[in-house]
Amino acid sequence: MAAPTTTAPPTSPTTPPARRAGRALAAATSVLGELLLTAGALLLLFVAWQLWWTDVVADREQAVVTSMLQEGWAAAPATTVPPTADPAPASAPPPDLAAPADGEAFAVVHVPRFGAGWQPRPVVEGTSADDLEAGVGHYPGTALPGEVGNAAFAGHRNTYGRPFHEIATLEPGDPVVVETAEGWFVYRATTAEVVRPRDVDVVAPVPGDPAAVPTERLLTLTACHPIGSARERYVQHAALDRFVPRAAGVPPELAGTAGAAPTTPTAPGAAA
Repeated sequence: MAAPTTTAPPTSPTTPPARRAGRALAAATSVLGELLLTAGALLLLFVAWQLWWTDVVADREQAVVTSMLQEGWAAAPATTVPPTADPAPASAPPPDLAAPADGEAFAVVHVPRFGAGWQPRPVVEGTSADDLEAGVGHYPGTALPGEVGNAAFAGHRNTYGRPFHEIATLEPGDPVVVETAEGWFVYRATTAEVVRPRDVDVVAPVPGDPAAVPTERLLTLTACHPIGSARERYVQHAALDRFVPRAAGVPPELAGTAGAAPTTPTAPGAAA
């Protein structure tokens, strides 16, 4: 009788190199996908912080500065000056303002056209990133409010309170009021234009003509354009209508608007 034949168990075939490489690639792709998803989530959080949280913080901090300035300036309860038949002549000669220090908040800008939800903003000396986070920046070397020449301000259209978000809604004749310790400089919007960032002559003493000798008291507001881009600049020009001394009370252009009268300061970070 023949001895039984023993059959060896089958052996596992060796994985081909191409299949091993495919598995490694799939694993690497999976890891890369997870990293990209994580990076995308972090980017969305950063954008949310930039577009929302900076506004929340800036609104509170700038409101505190505005209130503190107005409280310091107030010598008596503010009253409203009734409109006159001819409001164009100045109520008083514009005073000479003391030059502010770099980064100093020295004025408050009111723009009624921006609506009830917009709060007056402090004006600080300088246009650095830090200055524009603190409020509206005054271009160093340009005229101070009320001076002959061109007082030029810069502000964000988004992030950090968005003080000039609605700059393009201004119409000719709209008031832009700059409040200082001495009183209110009431400007009226004139013309607007969109320029390239290098067109700095819009803030010259005579806008568009740097060589000309100024004879008017002007104000220029600038902001990035379009919203969310720094490709261009939106520029709004205005001319001084009149100066209202603080002793005369709040000008009628601000009657009933937010921030027209001093309020009690709120501590930074406290609930509004």
